[in-house]
Amino acid sequence: MYAIIVSGGKQYRVQEGDVIFVEKMDIEEGSNVTFNSVLAVGAEGSVKVGTPVVEGATVEGKVVKNGKGKKLNIITYRPKKGSVRRMGHRQPYTKVEITAIKG
Repeated sequence: MYAIIVSGGKQYRVQEGDVIFVEKMDIEEGSNVTFNSVLAVGAEGSVKVGTPVVEGATVEGKVVKNGKGKKLNIITYRPKKGSVRRMGHRQPYTKVEITAIKG
């Protein structure tokens, strides 16, 4: 059984036991999280598609870790000016393990 969920403006296809990295959520490590915006639920041979979400369907998970991704180096260069600006960025994330799909 699989489901397509929305979190942080992005869509994820998940199954039980999957580990996904979503945009940072304000939830402590080790606590449970429920995704209510389920766009589709599929089993072997059948798929339920919502308009826009499937009524009564939820996906439950457990927060494994909150952290930051690898550093990205951003360089802004202005030609013929001798000007270079260097910046770095680390995107925060929440690592979630999917425990159950209901619906």
